[in-house]
Amino acid sequence: MIVKIVKLLNIFHTKLFIYAFFKGVGAGTEHLKLLNNLDCNHIIDIGANKGQFSLAARYVFPKAHITSFEPLSKPADKFNQLFENDENIILHQSAIGPEKQTLPMHVSKKADSSSIFPIGKSQASTYPGTEESHIEKITIAPLSKFIRYDDLKPPVFVKIDVQGYELEVLKGCEKFLEFFTYIYVECSFIELYEGQALVDEVIEYLSDYSFKLNGVYNINYDEKGVAIQGDFLFVKSKD
Repeated sequence: MIVKIVKLLNIFHTKLFIYAFFKGVGAGTEHLKLLNNLDCNHIIDIGANKGQFSLAARYVFPKAHITSFEPLSKPADKFNQLFENDENIILHQSAIGPEKQTLPMHVSKKADSSSIFPIGKSQASTYPGTEESHIEKITIAPLSKFIRYDDLKPPVFVKIDVQGYELEVLKGCEKFLEFFTYIYVECSFIELYEGQALVDEVIEYLSDYSFKLNGVYNINYDEKGVAIQGDFLFVKSKD
């Protein structure tokens, strides 16, 4: 409850966030402290939902180019309505993965908890109200189907929030990993979605591409104090 109150107070700190709030989108203010310490010209927002993170990024980097991806129709529509007058934000209604295909998305009763993987028992019990609502067919494709190398404007910051599908998203970005400066990905310590990769697998994968773990943010704990998930910042090594 305290976290929600702090977030609400931060939302009412700026006109941009107030405007978005009354459009039905709460800015991801929990990411502001991190973003304010970085230098970014291009943000790639994978798992954009209604635009919560893109709002925070736009506030911190008003001139940055933002390329976003959201496969579900309802949040994608809300995103487009919110940013319809921002020429530097583009939304692709697609998920990112290793291959171009159509897959079923397990849509949660809380849309931002939806996943390509089935929603597990631990997710539903730890976060009540996130049980599966229905299935929606979505498109998925590698990042190279949407952008070219020349489209990237370094430093490039990539945010990934895809409810257990993180490792597959990274594989779908493989051709571009050498051009990314930062990768900011939500990872889990326990299995919330059936078949998902856990944080140790993500760390190992990115280390093979010279990304080092730089910090962990916004850790969520269960009622027993066990860490469930958090936001992990990886920085491209210059060595």
